[in-house]
Amino acid sequence: MRRKDVVLMATVTSFEELERPTKSELRQFAELFTPLFQASGDEARRQAVAALSRSLHIPPAVAFFIASQPVSVAAPFLIGSACLTDEMLITIARTQGADHARAIVRRENLSPKVIDALVGLRHARRTAPGEPAQDASANRVAGAEPTLSVPAKLADGPEEARLAREEALRQQIKGLAAHLNRAPGDRLGLRSLTEVQEALLVRFARERDADSFATTLADTLSASRWLAERILLDVSGHQLATTLKGLAMGETEALFVLERFYTHLKDVIGDTTRGQILWESLEEDECGRHLEAWRRADRYTYAEPVTPTVAETSAPQTEKRVAGLAPRFRVAR
Repeated sequence: MRRKDVVLMATVTSFEELERPTKSELRQFAELFTPLFQASGDEARRQAVAALSRSLHIPPAVAFFIASQPVSVAAPFLIGSACLTDEMLITIARTQGADHARAIVRRENLSPKVIDALVGLRHARRTAPGEPAQDASANRVAGAEPTLSVPAKLADGPEEARLAREEALRQQIKGLAAHLNRAPGDRLGLRSLTEVQEALLVRFARERDADSFATTLADTLSASRWLAERILLDVSGHQLATTLKGLAMGETEALFVLERFYTHLKDVIGDTTRGQILWESLEEDECGRHLEAWRRADRYTYAEPVTPTVAETSAPQTEKRVAGLAPRFRVAR
């Protein structure tokens, strides 16, 4: 194994020294790299990937192979390599899961095409090995409680019956735990952020890119751009805080976002900040209800009439409807 590690690093170092590798050299590197990489240890793999993430001449097949490795190895390449095309990034995000998508979000220059793909990406909730494929949300849709596990055959005696009851009880407890400790995307029908959407919102807040933030927020809410902008225009930060808590964003990330857009929330009061006071004053369930009410009002405002008339579709009339609706978005304090 040690010998393979040395050969892998020597191969990578030799390739790095080539300023303009020829087609023959690229082909030779592609043929050598994959078997050497697979035969090497984890540390050698990480070092090789970190070194290649700075190269501008990685063959496409090798670039895709590296990007598809576990994120503990592939992260530097996903974040920094200039050899990954938009199509590769989108494919990796869709096929490799949330960890790879989060690494891609950290790239300095993401094209609108990749951003759109990441925003719209939905990571299906994976069922843990050994657990029933049907989750608590499916049971709620059916109006049932979490399902008990039924033994494959009837118990033959008192001992078998006791074991069967214990197993059924364990399954019931697991089902109740899954019901109470819901995943972020399973909050009794309330809308929640995906991991990719949260990462994008934090990224755009860090850059104070209000335009991209509003676009991502509108997509997250499945609402109009007008609603997202209306939320951001509340200079107190109260409506954005309500929105982020209603979407179940974590406190650390939410406070970072709020303080980037509304700097007065950084002000220290005693042993806390204005932002923390605002955040702790909000109840998640109530925020979720406010958010759904805003979304319904937004949907009514922008829904097309069944039989539109010229007057109904004119710009001045639309502006009147929007102006008349604005007070609905005031959050009760």
